[in-house]
Amino acid sequence: MKIEVWSDFVCPFCYIGKRRLEKALAQFPHREHVEVVFRSFELDPAAPNDPAEPVVTMLARKYRVSLDEAKRMTDSVAQQGAAEGLLLRFDTAVNANTFDAHRLLKFAATQGLEQAMAEKLFFAHFTASEHIGRRETLLRLAVEVGLKRSEVEQLLQDGDAFAEAVRSDERRARQLGIRGVPFFLINETYSLSGAQPTAVFAAALEQVWGRR
Repeated sequence: MKIEVWSDFVCPFCYIGKRRLEKALAQFPHREHVEVVFRSFELDPAAPNDPAEPVVTMLARKYRVSLDEAKRMTDSVAQQGAAEGLLLRFDTAVNANTFDAHRLLKFAATQGLEQAMAEKLFFAHFTASEHIGRRETLLRLAVEVGLKRSEVEQLLQDGDAFAEAVRSDERRARQLGIRGVPFFLINETYSLSGAQPTAVFAAALEQVWGRR
């Protein structure tokens, strides 16, 4: 069974949804027959990397609300993350362009390190308050999960490497009518949108498995 997950590394609900799916899979008796594949989706393809902008400031500007209102919004999401064992530090997180991060994940997948790299990128942005739009940050994170420094340096210097793979995922998202993430597609027949409760993921897994 194949689960495709469209997400972005600066999307808190993508991180929460990822963790809830993982919890459902941990309870699923056929887990060894399930493949999870991450698909690229950029919430803001035009996001600048410099100067670094705090996430709360970006949200206030985007939604035209005060900083206090933006903070209340993020506090609510942080509480949802905490319930899943995640520390979402919106107070220190910085906004970032994620195109290079998505290219890096595509490369990591060719080395059997997709899952580790995805988790590292989410954690870096939301918990460690790293700037995942900067290539020096991505290089260090990639080496930490076991990728070869020289190969990652070459990847990041070549702006076209794995770019088409990222764009292909985004084109497919448009074809499927995906307007927001996270979005989960199971065996190309059953879809779930948003950070659904673990029980919903568990029920979906059982239902799709039963149709095999």
